[in-house]
Amino acid sequence: MSDSLFLGGFILLIAGFLALDLGVFNKNSHTVSVREALIFTAIWVSLALGFFLFLRYFGHWIHGIETMDDLQAINERHRHGLNFDLGAGFLSNLQMYRKQLSLEFITGYVIEYALSIDNIFVILMIFMSFGVDKKYYHRVLFWGIIGAVMMRFIFIFSLSALIHEFEWILAIFGVILIFSAVKMFLNRNEEDKIDVQEHKLVKFVSRHFPVTPSYAGQKFFTKVDGKQYLTPLFLVLIIIEFSDVIFAVDSVPAIFSVTQDSYIVFFSNIFAIIGLRSLFFLLSSIVGMFRFLKTGLSILLVFVGVKMLLEVLFHISIGTKASLLFILATLVLCIGLSAVIPEKKEKQA
Repeated sequence: MSDSLFLGGFILLIAGFLALDLGVFNKNSHTVSVREALIFTAIWVSLALGFFLFLRYFGHWIHGIETMDDLQAINERHRHGLNFDLGAGFLSNLQMYRKQLSLEFITGYVIEYALSIDNIFVILMIFMSFGVDKKYYHRVLFWGIIGAVMMRFIFIFSLSALIHEFEWILAIFGVILIFSAVKMFLNRNEEDKIDVQEHKLVKFVSRHFPVTPSYAGQKFFTKVDGKQYLTPLFLVLIIIEFSDVIFAVDSVPAIFSVTQDSYIVFFSNIFAIIGLRSLFFLLSSIVGMFRFLKTGLSILLVFVGVKMLLEVLFHISIGTKASLLFILATLVLCIGLSAVIPEKKEKQA
């Protein structure tokens, strides 16, 4: 099986899941309950874990590895850094490769999923600033996910091609991640706000396209006196898509610090993105309780940024398993501290 054929099958599978989600489970607009969000979060996480197991036992299918020469070529091309024992035989080395591949996937998935929690703050703020009815949240997020998948595909494979041609680009992204981490830490206690009337994207769209002053239910487009108009709900969708592009500048390079296999970067991204909607509904009501979360995400970004710089500039590699353990420990510690040391009541009020 060729890697392009596997990628095409994966995209069709994800498209099927999303069509089932919108066409069957969420056919009618409604306010998503915490129970429903919990069920779908469990489903999406289970699918990601299932894919992890698939890679653990059948990961060689992705690039169609059939011989030891194929395995060595893929290891070198994607810089997995595995030292094969030629005397141990092909199957033993293949098992080592599949184990590494699955570990890279789950580490990238955890990084993307953790960073996407910060994006939930932004999405919630956008919905509240535009006064969107809660029963339309899911529809906007669904089409936002579709756009995000397409943009991630272009971004990830373009960036991968650049990295394979110019490895020093990773050092630049390492610096960007550290800068983003410092900025996030310094602004961790500031309340983000959106001025709807002064937002540059809103001004641009309103200046070039006719927009209705009020919502038209769940419609993104509507006709008034025979003329086609955009609705404010479409503006919300555009701004969420734009925020995801900005978010991807941090999150995608962070996964490239773990693996330079563009397919694994893409797979881990997609599983995290499609689970973002249910995670949004699950955490939106309690997201303020995680007072140390941004501190933890700042530490995570510094870690992956430094990891990139060490590998590119000094050829010092931090193992994937050690990276995963550090990331999980950081997240657990920050969430645990948030529960043990809550904010003062005056500040919460």
